Amino acid sequence: MRVALHTKVRADRIAEYEAAHREVPKELTDAIRAAGATSWTIWRWGSPRASAFERGGGTDLFHVLECEDYGRLIAELEKLPVNVAWQARMAELLDVVHDYSGAGAGAGADAGLPVVWELP
Repeated sequence: MRVALHTKVRADRIAEYEAAHREVPKELTDAIRAAGATSWTIWRWGSPRASAFERGGGTDLFHVLECEDYGRLIAELEKLPVNVAWQARMAELLDVVHDYSGAGAGAGADAGLPVVWELP
């Protein structure tokens, strides 16, 4: 299955966020794969109404991941120590975080962006 997510980096922490993602722990990427993910890509974008300069410094993050079962993936990662540490690090850098808990509307296994259209 393919899942799209939206998170938001703090405007003053963009460089740190990108630097952190250049050094994602191998233990974490191995765990993500073991939980069923085959790919995960993150794009950063500003408002479409912003100037090209502002878009380059945008804070919206869009994730697309391919996995066997998204609910299983986050359930397996939620309490894994390497992921707990990573999520704590990301919480310092993000205004909108990826919620692994499953609590609340739009959280956990249902956190993906709704599909509006797909090429037939």
